[in-house]
Amino acid sequence: MIGPGTGVRVYLACGATDMRKGVTGLAMLAQTVLGQRASSGAVFAFRGRKGDRVKLLYWDGQGFCMYYKILERGRFPWPSAADGVTRLTSAQLAMLWEGIDWRRPNWGSPPARVG
Repeated sequence: MIGPGTGVRVYLACGATDMRKGVTGLAMLAQTVLGQRASSGAVFAFRGRKGDRVKLLYWDGQGFCMYYKILERGRFPWPSAADGVTRLTSAQLAMLWEGIDWRRPNWGSPPARVG
């Protein structure tokens, strides 16, 4: 995915968002619901009601970028609306974008000791 690098702040709008909203509507949600300036350089993530769609909004310094992904199968893992706002790391954002449950990643077995 072309977009923000590592170390970026990521905010998830918990619960469902109307996916008909464009850049302007999502920027307003970032300010009113998430309490953040939309042009701060952070990534704002929004998920649709059915759970198979996610939009990311990001200000790159020149304008807004909006990334939109629809899963063919499955749902994006997402906190409930009662959680309000959730912060993610850039690694968790990458997992989310790939449809991996960022809350419980399966890391496999620990590395073997060399020696």
